[in-house]
Amino acid sequence: MARNIDTTALRAFATVAATGGVTRAAALLHLTQSAVSMQVKRLEEALDARLLDRTGRGVTLTAEGEQVLAYARRMLTLNDELLDRMRDSGPAGEIRLGVPHDIVPRCIPAILRAFAADYPRVRLTLISSVTSKLKAEFAQGGCDVILTTETVPGPGGEEVVRLPLIWVGAEGGTMWQQRPLRLAFNEDCVFRTMAQDALNAADIPWDMAMTADSSRAVDATVSADLACHVVIDGFDTLEMAPIAHGGTLPDVGEQGIAMYVLPGPADAARDRLLEIIRDTYGALAARPSRPVLVSG
Repeated sequence: MARNIDTTALRAFATVAATGGVTRAAALLHLTQSAVSMQVKRLEEALDARLLDRTGRGVTLTAEGEQVLAYARRMLTLNDELLDRMRDSGPAGEIRLGVPHDIVPRCIPAILRAFAADYPRVRLTLISSVTSKLKAEFAQGGCDVILTTETVPGPGGEEVVRLPLIWVGAEGGTMWQQRPLRLAFNEDCVFRTMAQDALNAADIPWDMAMTADSSRAVDATVSADLACHVVIDGFDTLEMAPIAHGGTLPDVGEQGIAMYVLPGPADAARDRLLEIIRDTYGALAARPSRPVLVSG
């Protein structure tokens, strides 16, 4: 007797894998968290395999999960291609989306994937830079939609979410305990001044380990335990981890993620993109706050 794999369960699993959690996957799929969890469980039962490891921080794939994810993506791509080919009436065109490089991880891959599933014929061009340069590009009409990291949105800006800023360093590193505290930031990163002001107010000496144009260079310096850095909570990457400093480093405050949209005629594809952006970034605020513990 032939057996069939439920593509709805495959999509739920692939979305959880892409977003790193059930909460963000549920927001993208417009389902409840329990419904997404049930779909993943149903897939695990059908395959008689445990696909997700839920024991650590967040959700990670098991070895079986990595294998299944590769098949799931191929099957969903074929599924979506077939539907699009048979319809072949969706809108076409291009939307230029500008995003600061430090808020690309975690959210943008899921946004691109979700939008492509709904509007496969609309090209979504990603432009990544710092907020100041993206706003200048937007003002000249070079981007249709931009996201920014700003304390207060400017005229026409919509705040999508507001999150704490956190100190990050190397996994298991000790640089954060040394004085002067060494810092690594991009030249145009607004968090650099905020971190320096917070350290000055707390009478903590600091110096710059490096300043660069490349976020990769910053990540490499931090991951080598040669400097500390500040990011928006939820956007620490594999190269760095939140520092459990127990309050020995100062509070750097909060930062908003804002969205600006170039005025124009009604556009269903653009409106869907805005909805996905709001859902994906907004879901970050629903995560439980991480306690600041002592380590090292």
